[in-house]
Amino acid sequence: MINRTVLMSDAHHFTAEQAINPYYFDSHTDQQKAQEEHDSIREALMHIGVEVLTTDSPIDSQDGVYTANWALVRGDTAVLARLPNVRRSEEVYAERVLKSLGKTIVHVPDGLKFSGQGDALACGEYLFCGRNYRSDEAAQAFAANALGYKRVQLETIPQLDISGQEVINPVSGWADSMFYDIDLALAVIRPVESGKNGLIAYCPDAFSEESQQIVKVLPNIDRIEISLEEATTAFAGNLVSTGESVVMSADAPRLKTALESRGITVYTPVIHELAKGGGYIRCTTLTLD
Repeated sequence: MINRTVLMSDAHHFTAEQAINPYYFDSHTDQQKAQEEHDSIREALMHIGVEVLTTDSPIDSQDGVYTANWALVRGDTAVLARLPNVRRSEEVYAERVLKSLGKTIVHVPDGLKFSGQGDALACGEYLFCGRNYRSDEAAQAFAANALGYKRVQLETIPQLDISGQEVINPVSGWADSMFYDIDLALAVIRPVESGKNGLIAYCPDAFSEESQQIVKVLPNIDRIEISLEEATTAFAGNLVSTGESVVMSADAPRLKTALESRGITVYTPVIHELAKGGGYIRCTTLTLD
């Protein structure tokens, strides 16, 4: 089983006022509705056997509900994230929470961006990493080395303006993408284990041509393709899997069917309010395994 234990906060302070990614289409958020959605994610995870640890969200960050970006954790070690300016206060808060859970904190070198688990997904000994938007390759190499993973370095496509130029986010000052974190483009369904292939779901169109080829030739990995439409309009790839069951978007029928055809049991809470911040189911859960 993967994702045996996860950390979730709450949506009590969730807003979408500072548009730090391309998904911020509505700054008017209903915190009660967001919390109800958050509760439905937690209940679905517990139903499929995931142990959910909880903590309060930080009061001074609009995105404190998205705990996946706080760190990358393996065993007793957590490599702490380096977040965009609007989320900077979460770093100190996350360090305190993770220390209280008995984790040894490791910091990436100064000056590097690192989006934690949002941009680094473990699949057995592999670590699928996404560079350029929220994470620097050097930071991901550091995290993979610190935690003993074999890094698979990938890159998603940038957001382009009407003239074909790459978009720089006006709030963060960083380059932007509809797949600013790799967990919007790729999901680990089953890990690579002794004698058994791993299984991922990914959106080929989300990745550069070079990265598509890297994914296609990886040994011991089976693949399910996610359409660009379901990836961007339904957050299809932003899911949590135990290896046998998946909690995923209720608006991605093609991926749901593909997973069920592989013998995966699928649960689909309805999530709309939390999506206003550009995050979804995977984003609200930090794996502590």
